Amino acid sequence: MVVHAHPDDECLSTGGILARYTEEGIRTVLVTCTNGEQGDGEGGAKPGEPGHDDAAVAERRLAELRESVAHLGLDHLELLGYRDSGMEGWEANSHPDAFANVPVEVAAGKLAALMEHYRPQVVVTYDETGGGGYGHPDHVQAHRITAAAVESTGIPDKFYYTAIPRAAIKQMFELMREHGVDLGDFEPSDDFGTPDERVTSVVDVAPYTERKLKALKAHQSQGDSIFLLRMPEEAQQQAFSHEAFERVLCKVDAPAHEDDLFAGLR
Repeated sequence: MVVHAHPDDECLSTGGILARYTEEGIRTVLVTCTNGEQGDGEGGAKPGEPGHDDAAVAERRLAELRESVAHLGLDHLELLGYRDSGMEGWEANSHPDAFANVPVEVAAGKLAALMEHYRPQVVVTYDETGGGGYGHPDHVQAHRITAAAVESTGIPDKFYYTAIPRAAIKQMFELMREHGVDLGDFEPSDDFGTPDERVTSVVDVAPYTERKLKALKAHQSQGDSIFLLRMPEEAQQQAFSHEAFERVLCKVDAPAHEDDLFAGLR
C-alpha cells in the first residue's frame, strides 16, 4: 500500500514499484488523500486567478489519476476524497475542509480501515518533512495519518518513507545542465533531499521507466510544473530507473540494505 497526497504524486517516487510489484502478482494499492483542487486549472490558471475552478480542477485531476493508474497496471485505487490544502503559505491552507486541517485521528481512521481491508505487508509514504524536506502541508499530513494507521493497526510487516538521496539529486541536476535543460534560478539547497546515510533500500525499476513516463504524462494539466518532462529521453531514463526508500519498521529478517521492499517476505 502506497499513500500519496495528490493526483500525480504517485509517479516519480513510486511509479516503478507500483508497476513492478503489480506485475509480479502482488496486490498493490494506491491511496490518494486529496482531489488536487489547488493544481493548475484550464490554460494554466493558478488558484485565485480567473479561470480556476476548484471543482473542475479536481474532476480533471482525478480523471488523469485514473489514466496514470491504468498505465502503471494497478487494479486498486482508493480515494480518501479530502480537499487539497495548497502549498505552504497559500490562502487555501486556512480552508476548514483542507486535508491538513482534518484531525489526524479522523483521517488515520479512514486509512486504518483500508489497511484492515487490504492487509498490506508493506506500506510506503513520505517522511516527517513531507518527502526530503518538501514541506507541503498535505504531504506532511499524509505522513502523519499513515504513521498513525500503521501503529494503530499493527498490520504492516515493513514501513517505508520515500527517499530522494542527496547524491542522486546532485547527479540529476548535473545531468539536466549537461542536456541544456533551463532550470531558471532554481538550485536545490544542500539540505534538500534525504541524507544518503538514511537510505536503506534502492529498487531497480528500469524496465518500468516507460510506464512511469506515460503515467506522468497522463497528468497533462500539471505539465508546466513537472520539470522532469522537459528532460531529454536519455536523462529521463536515467532519472527514473531507480527508486529509493528509508525503512523505518521491519518485523522480518531482512538485510540492512536491500534492493527489494519484499525482502524477508518472499
